[in-house]
Amino acid sequence: MANIKEKNRKEERRRIRNRATIFGTDKKPRLSVFRSNLYTYAQLIDDNAGKTVASASTKELVKAKKGKKVDQAKELGALLAEKAKKLDIKEVVFNKGPYLYHGRVKALADGAREAGIKI
Repeated sequence: MANIKEKNRKEERRRIRNRATIFGTDKKPRLSVFRSNLYTYAQLIDDNAGKTVASASTKELVKAKKGKKVDQAKELGALLAEKAKKLDIKEVVFNKGPYLYHGRVKALADGAREAGIKI
């Protein structure tokens, strides 16, 4: 039980430290990433208004059950970039949260970049 509490405490400290310098606006929203064991979620957030501008998850993908999670995350980045383009958003601030920048998190960012969003 103590190990789980320690892990959660460290994760929360990383999240707060990472978030202290990242702020999204209406022209340049914050791209926030969340990973669960099954799915990956991403949101574009306007911190000035305190609202989520757009969101996407691997649940929305047609081929969500097929392929590796890293490949799904890359498709997710492209899907979110399409939604951002419809809202005339060309640039975002990337918020990886408490996660390391590799695997699904990196694939999501690369997918968004390839679809035309500047991170």
